[in-house]
Amino acid sequence: MITMHGYMKINKDHRTEFLEKVKDVIAASRAETGNISYNLYENTQEQNHFVMLEEWQDEEAIEIHGKTEHFQHFLKLAQGFLLEAPVIKRIS
Repeated sequence: MITMHGYMKINKDHRTEFLEKVKDVIAASRAETGNISYNLYENTQEQNHFVMLEEWQDEEAIEIHGKTEHFQHFLKLAQGFLLEAPVIKRIS
């Protein structure tokens, strides 16, 4: 199993739109072969700071996910929500 964390700082003016649009990528990613879990959490001490916690079966599943239409679409949308580039960390 491979765990990924994606840290995102969202512009407060786009919070509602971000939370609406991120639901689509979460649902589609959870349905992918090789996905174990895909969840979004907000930092309780820093509003609009989120982390996407992902668990994948293997490297192939991550590579396929990165090329999916729903993920690529979300990456394009996210440019309008983010205050800075997201930080992606591979945990295991």
